[in-house]
Amino acid sequence: MQAKTYYKSDADPSMLKNKTVAIIGYGSQGHAHALNLKESGVDTIVGLRKGSSSQKDAENAGLKVFSMSEAAAKADIVMILIPDQFQKEIYERDIEPNLNSGDALAFAHGFNIQYDQIVPPENVDVFMVAPKGPGHLVRRVYTEGSGVPCLFAVYQDFTGNTTKTALAYADAIGGTRAGVLETTFKEETETDLFGEQVVLCGGVSELIKGGFETLVDAGYQPEIAYFECLHELKLIVDLIYEGGIEGMYYSVSDTAEYGGMVRGTEVINEQTKERFKDILKRVQNGEFAKEWINENKTGLKRLSSERAKLGDHQIEKVGKQLRSMMDWIPNKNSEESVETAE
Repeated sequence: MQAKTYYKSDADPSMLKNKTVAIIGYGSQGHAHALNLKESGVDTIVGLRKGSSSQKDAENAGLKVFSMSEAAAKADIVMILIPDQFQKEIYERDIEPNLNSGDALAFAHGFNIQYDQIVPPENVDVFMVAPKGPGHLVRRVYTEGSGVPCLFAVYQDFTGNTTKTALAYADAIGGTRAGVLETTFKEETETDLFGEQVVLCGGVSELIKGGFETLVDAGYQPEIAYFECLHELKLIVDLIYEGGIEGMYYSVSDTAEYGGMVRGTEVINEQTKERFKDILKRVQNGEFAKEWINENKTGLKRLSSERAKLGDHQIEKVGKQLRSMMDWIPNKNSEESVETAE
């Protein structure tokens, strides 16, 4: 079933008139939402923890900054834009006690609602607006007069106006300029987690490491293996991003097209897809959510171990050396897609 899509003509900006929106967090998405809302004429404030390093940035941008609890108390709409693992504690401590009947609670990812970490009171609206791009892109294209496509969903409609409010919010951050696709908290959460684990983060990383290790084990120089299995991936991803898989194959050599088409299915086959289904099942039944919640409660021991193993991998050591030769790459780790607990 094709997703229903909404555009600027479907949004009613007056739904945000005389309302205050509190953005909780001022990381990648937080700063983009707050600034776009402000420039769309919405009364916008920011809620941060005491001593947050982001406070000066927000204030220098002309935003009023309060503690998280103060911001929640002053707002009619509270958008939570901090990492999943911090949301439950901050919600229960700072936000829930300050919600009034008819207020709206908003998210950009459905994890804490879908897995019952946050259980909102019955007398508030609950919706999601999730831009499908990192915060710096959401901000940049807004200033250029365009927008990043968004997903939106309604979880709880106490006032009867939640869809209109969500679309007005999406419009104010620029989403309706590109299109806003309707989904559910369940669909957004499960597909997001699955995509991260199987393709975007987990699957791609292991494919890269596996290819690199195969070449090095066969006696090829690690620097050459790095270029062929990691460095050139950006070219391919950019081609897919711009023109789809078909567009990528059109742009590469016939040799690459033939080899990719006939050998790719030997790497990713029906057995692999069965493992995909198993991972999806563990997302759907909440097994992964319980695992991740417990990982945070026990001090991130496994995550720390996995980070250390990755840092020790030869591909990372070779990569740092080779990237130092590429002066067009910023000499820092990108933080654009990471939200802080601020």
